[in-house]
Amino acid sequence: MRRHVLEYLENAAAVWSEAPAFSDESGTLSYAGLRERARSVAAALGGDCLRCPVAVLCRRDLLSLEAMFGALYAGGFYVPLDAEMPPARLSGILERLKPAALLYAERDAALAEEYPGRRLPIEAARETPPELAEPWRGLCDLDPAYVIFTSGSTGQPKGIVVAQRSVIDFTEWYAELLGCQHTDVLGNQAPFFFDLSVKDLYLSLKCGAHCVLLPKKCFSFPLLLTRELNARGVTILSWATSAFHLVAASGILEKDPPRSVRRVTAGGEAMQARLLRRWQTALPEARIFNLYGPTEATVDCCYHEITRAYADGEPVPVGRACANMEVLLLDEGLDPVPRGEKGELCVRGTGLALGYYGDPERSERAFVQNPRTPAYRDLLYRTGDLAYENEEGLLVFCARADDQIKHNGYRIELGEIERAVYGVAFVREAVCFFDAARDQIVCLYDGDGGPKELIAALRRSLPKYMLPNVCKQTAIAHMPNGKPDRRGMREAYLHGA
Repeated sequence: MRRHVLEYLENAAAVWSEAPAFSDESGTLSYAGLRERARSVAAALGGDCLRCPVAVLCRRDLLSLEAMFGALYAGGFYVPLDAEMPPARLSGILERLKPAALLYAERDAALAEEYPGRRLPIEAARETPPELAEPWRGLCDLDPAYVIFTSGSTGQPKGIVVAQRSVIDFTEWYAELLGCQHTDVLGNQAPFFFDLSVKDLYLSLKCGAHCVLLPKKCFSFPLLLTRELNARGVTILSWATSAFHLVAASGILEKDPPRSVRRVTAGGEAMQARLLRRWQTALPEARIFNLYGPTEATVDCCYHEITRAYADGEPVPVGRACANMEVLLLDEGLDPVPRGEKGELCVRGTGLALGYYGDPERSERAFVQNPRTPAYRDLLYRTGDLAYENEEGLLVFCARADDQIKHNGYRIELGEIERAVYGVAFVREAVCFFDAARDQIVCLYDGDGGPKELIAALRRSLPKYMLPNVCKQTAIAHMPNGKPDRRGMREAYLHGA
């Protein structure tokens, strides 16, 4: 019985010692090499990390992986943070996290030096002679593996704590679903601070497969992407639906398809039938899956293998619950809804996160007692997503129940964007909402500065993927109680834009 995710790496380093584990633009790291480098980072961290967070300024490269697994070897848990995030956002996260250390690449030293606590450059840490002490072996499977920060509805990022057990359980199921083998090659698209990357990391470790960290520029130039996939012989793609759509919409699948790909999973937002059919036509032998799940349920909690073509406008189901998970559709009183009616997706099972780091009140609101089993502790996570069960018994995602959105593969709270807008000196009032038909985040604001000035100001506090796509200077309408008329303004914009 596995108790820690490092058992995957230990086994891989023993069985496939010199086999390629991960590759980036700088080169390739073997399983033995990754183990050695990570143990060196652990030695540099020392003995003060047991069950403590270790922050890692991440890019999609080998250095970041060495740091993340080094944090695990030191007995801690890693917290991947975007190395390109605005300093103000990073500072707020680190203040809440208070990590045992901040690991960073030397090129990110300027961002790291704003943190007053302990800082270690990864390049120096990985050269430390590894020690024999292995504090991670004394941990249990309920100890954390990682914390991933996502956007929060209160305007503050929330850190989702995921246990070793949850990652192991998901990885075992995912490997069986895809039939992954040592000979497979994975094409990684998701950055490490996005939970989708968990699939690539641990599927590779479990199966001894080779994971290629695809260059970011490839997703701006689809021709480069498919050439890279074919040159590397990539067989498995675990991508965000936005990337899945981008490649299909580019037309490259008809010209130069990724010929070695045999299994594809996409998740993060609603899959579009028109673009799905392009993948099905280009890769008729490939198995394609539509997946669904919040970070709070360890990547995915529902899956559907697509075995037919869907018509334009026809929803592609998210299917059924993953192994060891249960998904319920409940009304506002947490009672089950009849088949065909919309209900809130609520999740229970081994994949449930341990809660939000340093935020017990928010944890209690999101992770609630299962009303069907009141006699003992049995938690449900309320996703805030609406879905229904179709005539085939498959779950179909509808929309958010609140203002949390899914945009470009990220779960984003509009409240956090609005909070940043209000932080701009010349803004008096603002309303933010999502235009789903155009896949745009819209910000309507009353202020003295123009839209370009607003975006320039927001770049200092928001990551790129959270910046509004449309900013419009206008008067803000109010309801009788004095609050901004969000719904009215949204409707007026959508019908007049």
